[in-house]
Amino acid sequence: MGTIYLSTPLTTEKVEKLRAGDRVYISGTIITGRDAAHKRLIETIQSGSELPINLASQIIYYVGPTPARPGEVIGSAGPTTSGRMDPYTPILLEKGLKGMIGKGSRSKEVKDAIRKYKAVYFASIGGAAALAAQQIKNARVLLYPELGPEAIYEFEVEDFPVIVVNDCYGGDLYIDGIKKYHRILNADI
Repeated sequence: MGTIYLSTPLTTEKVEKLRAGDRVYISGTIITGRDAAHKRLIETIQSGSELPINLASQIIYYVGPTPARPGEVIGSAGPTTSGRMDPYTPILLEKGLKGMIGKGSRSKEVKDAIRKYKAVYFASIGGAAALAAQQIKNARVLLYPELGPEAIYEFEVEDFPVIVVNDCYGGDLYIDGIKKYHRILNADI
């Protein structure tokens, strides 16, 4: 487990250097999206239409930011539970999405797709939405403005702190953490 400073776009080569447990600071452009935006993207794909955004080498942050106060770039911007996007994620990874930021664990189907398409899942700190917002230097609505906070935004971030949970080799920080805890617990008995 190391500390890595990563700039976007997120290429396969960059993904292959990441391991579950790595602390990562992301700088560059990321997009956002929650349930409603994911549903629209999948409906577009299923209709045979071209996506209104190129997902290749993108990182998507599962967030619905609050409105900015005067003088601020964005309001609170904490992560949404990632499992809500699981039904949509494998299709978006197939379309070139390389990274996801959220909170909580992912389904087996998503973890399999992460390995298959050489992607990565990062966790952001839940409950620290105001702190996360400080690393967002610019924000603009990119798609679906009628969805309000669930619109797809483009964020410019600087040293946005995340941790690799699922890497492209099958590493899973949450499972590894439980195993480590059980080893420690059993050693103390």
